[in-house]
Amino acid sequence: MLLNVLSVHFVGICGTAMASAAAAMQDWGYAVTGSDQNVYPPMSTFLADRKIRVYTEYSEKNLAAHPDLVVIGNAISRGNPEIEAILDKKLRYCSLPELLKEFFIRGKRSLVVTGTHGKTTTTSLLAWVFEHNGLNPSFLIGGIPGNLGQGARFTDSEWFIIEGDEYDTAFFDKRSKFVHYLPEVVLINNLEFDHADMFPDMEAILVMFRRLISIIPRNGLLLVNGDERNLAPLLGVKHCPVKRFGLGENNEYRARIQQLL
Repeated sequence: MLLNVLSVHFVGICGTAMASAAAAMQDWGYAVTGSDQNVYPPMSTFLADRKIRVYTEYSEKNLAAHPDLVVIGNAISRGNPEIEAILDKKLRYCSLPELLKEFFIRGKRSLVVTGTHGKTTTTSLLAWVFEHNGLNPSFLIGGIPGNLGQGARFTDSEWFIIEGDEYDTAFFDKRSKFVHYLPEVVLINNLEFDHADMFPDMEAILVMFRRLISIIPRNGLLLVNGDERNLAPLLGVKHCPVKRFGLGENNEYRARIQQLL
């Protein structure tokens, strides 16, 4: 994917993660363009400030320059005129998670925060702890934390902290986004049945989490909420350490209320 790439076009560029990745790639010297039908602040302003050209409708004409790589957003589907042209012309394309994996995460220490609830809050807290301790982490968060001022940042730090969404990657890749994030540490807060448009039942969700856990390296860590019953089927792991947190006595890390006299 990395070979001979000088120009990149983002289809669906106005998503927070897409726009942040596009701006970072432009900073690194790539020629960047994008297209979207939902062009409005704050992302339209963000892209305009960085002088990234954004086409406000999807059209085959937007690909006239034959970009070396096209990044396709999760909300884009077959029937989109740019997608049809990309496939007809056999242009090189990838999903945003694939782009993050190869351009931004590979070689770094990736901490992936997952679970049905609390991903954005936990990822924000973790990024702030690393930032407060001078580690200057890269991060990608599904929101904009007030004390960090932005939802995504790409630095030279060895640390990459990312919110790991279990929703699918793209119309051509129905795996969960988080399987692309090269985890050293996977943190799972909780697990409930969600995204009924993608998963038929709870077991289908567990399959995706098992795939994520299966790529944790032996010197990595699986960190889970030990009080969450739905996570129990995922804990028979032998290839990496497993640590539990929560309120119960069986957790290695317990939260306790300490009353001050």
